Amino acid sequence: MLDILKGFSASLATVVAATLTPAVAWSADAYPSKPIHLVVGFPPGGSNDIVARLLAPKLGQILGTSVVVENRAGANAIIGTEYVARAAPDGYTITLGSASPLAISPHTYSNMPYDPVKDLTGITTVAATAELIAINPKLPARNLQELVALAKKQDVTLASSGNGGLPHLAIELFKTASKGRIVHVPYKGAGPAMTDAVGGHVDGIIMDVPALYTMVAEGKLRPIAVTDNHRAPVLPSVPTSVEDGMPSVLAFNWFAVMAPAKTPAPVVDKLYKALVQTVNDSEVKAGLAKLGIEPYTQASPQAFSAFLKTELTRWGEVARASGANAD
Repeated sequence: MLDILKGFSASLATVVAATLTPAVAWSADAYPSKPIHLVVGFPPGGSNDIVARLLAPKLGQILGTSVVVENRAGANAIIGTEYVARAAPDGYTITLGSASPLAISPHTYSNMPYDPVKDLTGITTVAATAELIAINPKLPARNLQELVALAKKQDVTLASSGNGGLPHLAIELFKTASKGRIVHVPYKGAGPAMTDAVGGHVDGIIMDVPALYTMVAEGKLRPIAVTDNHRAPVLPSVPTSVEDGMPSVLAFNWFAVMAPAKTPAPVVDKLYKALVQTVNDSEVKAGLAKLGIEPYTQASPQAFSAFLKTELTRWGEVARASGANAD
């Protein structure tokens, strides 16, 4: 009986496969035939949301369909990312993620509902921006050396948008590099953190350049350094941590588009080519540049997968060494 059932199952599987294969091939060739939902795991107004809304119109124009930005915020973008990981692998539900939910959260959250390597298909990074160390103007420090010297004499409080994300780990890197009395103060979101930094309730803040740019331009925060190996084009007078003679503090945020695992390769390839073309569009590049964000793509989806694994390893080491967690 078991042999008969096995034989029947095998025959049925063959018939189903033969029936479905042409349909899958046809779907890939016809893609896209309806709107694409680009899920953002953060609220409107943040860096991820800004990048998504800059890319969506041009991406839709290139693909010949509308690209709808959909905010599904919560738990440092885990909710939105999980939603995409569980979606149908047809290319119509994708996400614009970033370093925090894709490379850091797997090490700082104890119960992750998805594996970024196994449950998602990487397409490419699209943009990147450095983190910025900025302080309240009343703090007696004009540059990174003075800030470090101050932190060796007294506690210096630095705000982040929450436990377990990129700004938090950037603060941990800075604490290790400076050997100073840096105290991390987590907030529930970027808005409250910036408000308290401007108000002097904390000494300073580390966050993406775009998030802090307006506060810096208005003189409400004093920029100290970008945590990158080159200066941010939008803040050319602000040095890097390397220039200031500090041990390298590299903590740049990258933004990447991912689809559910098992998305057909032809769909992934079509999305990849369209995204590269979108990011290289002159109007899109100009829009990103105004916000301190730089185009940043990979040579192929496979190259992005290798990059993601490297980032997972790097941030895993930082999280373990610092004991940083989001729980």
